[in-house]
Amino acid sequence: MHASSRFQGRSAGLGLALLSAFAFGGSGVAAKPLIEAGLDPLHVVWLRVAGAALIMLPVAWRHRNLVRERPALLAGFGLFAVAGVQAFYFASISRIPVGVALLVEYLAPALVLGWVRFVQRRPVTRAAAVGVVLAVGGLACVVEVWAGLSFDLLGLLLALGAACCQVGYFVLSDHGGQDGRSGDGAEPPHPVGVIAYGLVVGAAVLTVVARPWGMDWALLGGSAGMNGDEVPAWLLLGWIVLLATVLAYATGVVSVRMLSPQVAGVVACLEAVIATGLAWVLLGEHLSAPQLIGGFVVLTGAFIAQSAAPKPPSGPVAAGAGTGAVAGPVEDELSHGRAPH
Repeated sequence: MHASSRFQGRSAGLGLALLSAFAFGGSGVAAKPLIEAGLDPLHVVWLRVAGAALIMLPVAWRHRNLVRERPALLAGFGLFAVAGVQAFYFASISRIPVGVALLVEYLAPALVLGWVRFVQRRPVTRAAAVGVVLAVGGLACVVEVWAGLSFDLLGLLLALGAACCQVGYFVLSDHGGQDGRSGDGAEPPHPVGVIAYGLVVGAAVLTVVARPWGMDWALLGGSAGMNGDEVPAWLLLGWIVLLATVLAYATGVVSVRMLSPQVAGVVACLEAVIATGLAWVLLGEHLSAPQLIGGFVVLTGAFIAQSAAPKPPSGPVAAGAGTGAVAGPVEDELSHGRAPH
């Protein structure tokens, strides 16, 4: 009976993880037609984040104690994981294909390992180093370096900026998580509460940066072209807010708790595959054979880097209720594999 319940739990977790990967992977496909219809990328980001923040306000109110207990963590999450990643990613897909932008962002695990090795001066495993080499080599195929970077250089730099913002989120989560697991007995922050406040903070930051009062709101009442077909703009916006943000984050958090970090990391890597496939079918963005091979190598390297992330220095670490020793926060975050799109 117990084994059957555990199997059902893992099956449900895999289903939620797949749903989250599909939801996250579709954000760029839904956003690009709106951008091409005339909306500024920053305005699309603001609409996405502000809409999701409005929906998540009840969750933020329920976890309002986080404002007092973890103000730096909430501010950093909102600035990097929400505002920074979203703004750079959406700006990049306005200039380069969705699949390429997301594959560039998957350099984040490799960049985190660089931070661990050269800034924190902690050793990394040989497998992790191999993962970094594979990710960088695969990226060279994706951007076709032999053709002199045939893609827009600014678009590639913007995608790299999204990856760097994701690194900032991982590092901040490491600091916040270790605070939560310190010897003072404090509980780690609730992940859904952090997501809710991250969206609220991100919306506030993006309101100042994007200045939505200057947006052409009439465009939302029209339609946007998607590979030759006209789709209502409000439908694409609803896709971005409800599916690619609220549903994606919620199902992702729940699935990670139901699965092992390694399994969650494997499923999360499907996000880039899903995004590339959806962009191929819905936007007509076809990638060449070398780019597809390079994308596979990038994902392979990213997964190896995720699963081989180094543990923190040994020492007394508070364990969760009913569990053994808790792995380091950076390792957990990398194994979860979530690129917050």
